Amino acid sequence: MIRNFIFSIFFFAGIIIISLIFLPAFFLPQKIVLYGGKLMGYWTSLCLKIFLSTKIIIKGRENIINNEKFFIAASHQSMFETFYLQTIFNSPVFILKKELLLIPVFGWYLKKIGSISIKRNKVTKDNLGFLHDISKIIEVTDRPLIIFPQGTRVLPHERPSFKKGASRIYEELKISCQPVAINSGYVWPKKGQKNSNKIITISILEPIIAGHPKEEFLKILENNIYEELNLLN
Repeated sequence: MIRNFIFSIFFFAGIIIISLIFLPAFFLPQKIVLYGGKLMGYWTSLCLKIFLSTKIIIKGRENIINNEKFFIAASHQSMFETFYLQTIFNSPVFILKKELLLIPVFGWYLKKIGSISIKRNKVTKDNLGFLHDISKIIEVTDRPLIIFPQGTRVLPHERPSFKKGASRIYEELKISCQPVAINSGYVWPKKGQKNSNKIITISILEPIIAGHPKEEFLKILENNIYEELNLLN
């Protein structure tokens, strides 16, 4: 209980301080704000290691796609991956729920780094046009996209079907997918107390190359990530 409290105080205080320090960067080139995102990722890992004695292991770095455009599809069990994956990959472009953009300061940061929002479970003009927005970004940047195909944070034992957004991106953009399995929910669950003296493993899986039918791709993606999570558990 005490460790949870101390972790939360230092973690959120640090995120707020970093956000405030980088406020002037909103008027400067985007790449400067992106440094703030990486700093938040390193701060997240530092707080976990110091206050919860968490060990972070990264597997499969050799699988990271190089010299071509790609998108990342990652499992989502906690806030951890939202911050930390920015330290592994080249400042990913997040595809996220629209509500996050409404958070003061943090939402401004998400807009500045080019995040693409979507309203979950709704058919809106914005949702119908999000593939067009993604295509435009892919054309002008070397940053990979990142999407959490489970749609929201889930408990470590839950295995919901993946949302179709990932397959739409795969089919529309005709680029390879980098699957990533992360068991962060055992340390930082979406509900309840955080757990100390545990290991978070980030497993970067072999890429799924472009060219599969979208239904087949989604099945491969879901199976590969869940099979890896079962091993990590």
